[in-house]
Amino acid sequence: MELVSQSQSFGGTQSVYRHKSEVCAAEMTFGIYLPPAARVRPVPLLWYLSGLTCTHENAMIKAGLQKYAAEHDIAVVFPDTSPRGEGVADDQAYDLGQGAGFYVNATQKPWSRHFRMYDYVVSELPALLQKELPLNGVHGITGHSMGGHGALTIAFRNPEKFRSLSAFAPIVNPTRSDWGRKQFSAYLGDDEAHWTKHDACLLLADLGWNGDILIDQGSSDQFLEQLRPEAMARLMAEKRQPGVLRMQAGYDHSYYFVASFAEDHVRWHAERLKAA
Repeated sequence: MELVSQSQSFGGTQSVYRHKSEVCAAEMTFGIYLPPAARVRPVPLLWYLSGLTCTHENAMIKAGLQKYAAEHDIAVVFPDTSPRGEGVADDQAYDLGQGAGFYVNATQKPWSRHFRMYDYVVSELPALLQKELPLNGVHGITGHSMGGHGALTIAFRNPEKFRSLSAFAPIVNPTRSDWGRKQFSAYLGDDEAHWTKHDACLLLADLGWNGDILIDQGSSDQFLEQLRPEAMARLMAEKRQPGVLRMQAGYDHSYYFVASFAEDHVRWHAERLKAA
């Protein structure tokens, strides 16, 4: 890991690192916040997966998670949303290619060489962080929009790796959304059978979740038709899935929304991670 920058924040440290990813065959960048408690003991880790067009910086700078992470003695990691750089496939559209990895392992050219964000988040980056930083191996996961999709699908498929789960305005049913069908077709091919393991609603119906879930969604979100929160709400009721999906009156899709409920989410994770 190459240290790019480091700043003190709420008594802890906000760092940015660069490293060579074998999984993505590219240089990857991530941010990580270590609370003051990490100086004296290993701490739990909360994953924050970002949305379309974001890098590691957006949530690191705008979500305001550090203050609450310091109060609750948990670390927060902010991975990038896709591989980047010369030779990495891209598209002129904002919702495909660099900045739009959708947390899948692409199987179709030209994406398959680099776009393996599922393996990066589930396997490669956790192993690197555990080796290099004072972490206790207990993980929670959250995310916003495309990152909320990633958090839900990754947690549902890997319950042994994640003890707590939440999401901000997630894309919950991408096989029925333009934010999903377009990208899955490009990354995974036209056989929709290969898409199902990346759809949170389909995975919850099939696999369930062994904990509870917190989802916040703004009622004035300009992308509600793409996000389809009603599909997840119906499914949680039908499955009697513990958790809550809160429609927050007047909030849109921006980081003002995320920052407004960041404290709730960090506390939610801290309570579950410390009890693990």
